[in-house]
Amino acid sequence: MDYKQIEERIKAFLTEELEIEEDKITPGARLKEDLGIDSLEVVDVVVEVEKSFGYKMKPEDFKDIKTYKEFCDFLSDRV
Repeated sequence: MDYKQIEERIKAFLTEELEIEEDKITPGARLKEDLGIDSLEVVDVVVEVEKSFGYKMKPEDFKDIKTYKEFCDFLSDRV
């Protein structure tokens, strides 16, 4: 799976499941501050990552992930 496919799948999940407006999802968008992803939604994201990519992510992984691009990069390095 290439970077573009990872990014598209993440964006689709954020817009469809978390109901985040697509125009807010930019590379520099901060997950918490700009996209409004709270700790409960992080759990949903972790479940979706495992379901969609087969990678078992932990909520603690989000400590160092601040932006949408960093999240895509993190997954790209692991799947």
